[in-house]
Amino acid sequence: MSAKLVAALSLVAFLGSAPAFAAGSVEAGQAKSATCGACHGMDGNSLSPEWPNLAGQHAGYIESQLRAFKAGERKNDLMAPMAMILSDEDMADLAAFFSTQKARGGETEPSKLALGQRIYRGGDVQRGLIACAGCHGPNGRGNPLAGYASVQGQHAVYLANQLRAFKSGARATDPNQMMRNVAALLTDEEIDAVASYMQGLR
Repeated sequence: MSAKLVAALSLVAFLGSAPAFAAGSVEAGQAKSATCGACHGMDGNSLSPEWPNLAGQHAGYIESQLRAFKAGERKNDLMAPMAMILSDEDMADLAAFFSTQKARGGETEPSKLALGQRIYRGGDVQRGLIACAGCHGPNGRGNPLAGYASVQGQHAVYLANQLRAFKSGARATDPNQMMRNVAALLTDEEIDAVASYMQGLR
């Protein structure tokens, strides 16, 4: 069997097992987003670096994380009660709205650029550390079909916190422990550097 055929069959198998999300309404999502805006910004660009930007994030990823919060699979004292009251339709509508908003982005701290870029683009073969770009793409836009989040322009503080949560096992919403395995190999310096690099991606 050829390598191309194996790859094609693998993709079909993956897509067949991926969760299906109904398309939401942007207009309905905007009407429902006022509460979300208190933390994430009315247009999905949060003012606090502790809270993620939702603007421009893939709709399917937003939905999957809301479902994880609602099910208790992803832990957060602020998000859990918010997600509990959302219906599937609410989640789809909110995801549709925020995914259509324009992300403002940020800048990479110059002192962290070299290390962050090296980890993001190339990983570290000797340690078995895969490049972040392999899943999240060279510009950080992720892969909506595979469920890989867009990380470009995301707050560095938020990204670093999530990488540390994956590293400690406090966050375990990654299929096949993909992010936990990657984060476990990163030093604190590398986490801060690659988070800052992602903040500056466009």
